[in-house]
Amino acid sequence: MFNYVIAGITQLETIIKVDNIPVAYQVCTEANNAIHSSAGGDAFNISLALKWLGDDVRFMTVVGENQNLSIFNPEDREVTLDTDYVMPIMKETPVEVMLYDNNRKQQVFDDLKDIREAVYDMSKVEPVADEADMFILTNANFCRPFIKLAKDHGKKLAVKIHNFQREKEKYNEDFLKNADILYFTDNSIQEEPFSFIQDMVDKYQPDMIILGQGEKGLILYDKFRDIKAHYDTVASSQVVNLAGGDNAFFACFIHYFMKTKDSKVAMHKALLFCSHKIGYMGTSNGFMTEEQLDHWDEVVWDPRGMDSLKGNVTIPGPQ
Repeated sequence: MFNYVIAGITQLETIIKVDNIPVAYQVCTEANNAIHSSAGGDAFNISLALKWLGDDVRFMTVVGENQNLSIFNPEDREVTLDTDYVMPIMKETPVEVMLYDNNRKQQVFDDLKDIREAVYDMSKVEPVADEADMFILTNANFCRPFIKLAKDHGKKLAVKIHNFQREKEKYNEDFLKNADILYFTDNSIQEEPFSFIQDMVDKYQPDMIILGQGEKGLILYDKFRDIKAHYDTVASSQVVNLAGGDNAFFACFIHYFMKTKDSKVAMHKALLFCSHKIGYMGTSNGFMTEEQLDHWDEVVWDPRGMDSLKGNVTIPGPQ
């Protein structure tokens, strides 16, 4: 398969199911099977998804100095991530708390601790850079040195831009102007989506842009196919929680684009992969293997005869 260097934020996450957002005040609320805690975060989830798909990953992140790294590899999970590149150099590991309700609303609380001061030891990256087929980064401060290293070694660069805001665009220019593939989500973008994408194309000239739009689907810009098109989501039999769906989609899209060089194939594979994933609680659960995904791809639709993606397809969720 492929080999990836993946660098970005990793968090300890707690996901809480509530009836409605905003939450009505109560002194104490009893909730059975409504609170889930585990490792999470962009770098962790992307690494885990690619590992499930059969790729080799170098999972590079920073955590608290006293963090027990076994949290990244629970005993009941079939896939194991190498933690040799996880650096315990922060005072504490970043933490995220997410509330979600029956209407798919989410409210997220991020505590990134001292991550803006974290400095990754790039001497750990240099020896494995040539082995990588691609670098996948998030726009965290400590990831900036990875950009130059990727370019110096002639590697493709995919970047997930977390929480893009126009007033902070200048702080992301290193990532924006060097990325071959850019991924945004629209939860912080208050602009007409196609105009936003065209502006990013005009300014930074990436090969591809993906703009995630939650339950509305997403927009893909592909320079090679000369397209800018909207795609609907694929309906899972049971949506449990949307958390981590964007990371699952991004990882799967990259995997199949690297494999096929066809964004259309990568798109429908990633939509199926994401649809299955959001049928599970927690951002790090619900991934399929490539064999499982290819099976459902053949069952759900005929890739060879498909001219467009439709949003009314159902695949099984958890039983």
